[in-house]
Amino acid sequence: MMLKRITLVTGGIGGIGTAVCMELVNQGRLVIAGHLPEEEEIAELWQSELQADGYAVELAAGDVSDYLSSGKMVEQIANRFGTIEILVNCAGITRDAFLAKMDPEDWNAVINTNLNSVFNVTRQVIPGMMAAGFGRIVNISSVNGQKGQFGQTNYSAAKAGMHGFTMALAQEGARKGV
Repeated sequence: MMLKRITLVTGGIGGIGTAVCMELVNQGRLVIAGHLPEEEEIAELWQSELQADGYAVELAAGDVSDYLSSGKMVEQIANRFGTIEILVNCAGITRDAFLAKMDPEDWNAVINTNLNSVFNVTRQVIPGMMAAGFGRIVNISSVNGQKGQFGQTNYSAAKAGMHGFTMALAQEGARKGV
């Protein structure tokens, strides 16, 4: 019998996030889809539609671009379900523009949502995973982090940063079962 591992998918109500949540439910996981606090109504409708299709997915609100909000979200999940054992960092946005015309707000929004969120959430769950001797962290990146993409310097930089983060964290966590 497979353990019903507690799983958080950030950006869970988005396109890729939805597919990830559905697959994890099919694997028998207890899946929690993360979403922004201001998306509560959208998230509840999304949840109802998935339930109608036979997918039971819980919801958790938090702004993954903010460290404290990420911590509150993880704490609420832990209080309700237990320690997160699987984390899928899937939250992401685009704000495409040529670098010469890119606003600092668009640069920062993409870096904060696509890269800093990986730190913000992973940092909250890694101690519990290491203490338990088990954890899985999947970071959803993009080939654009390796090859770059015209008009997406911010997105490509964030995805390349995710790659480096993933490689370094794998070395830190491997001996502890993460």
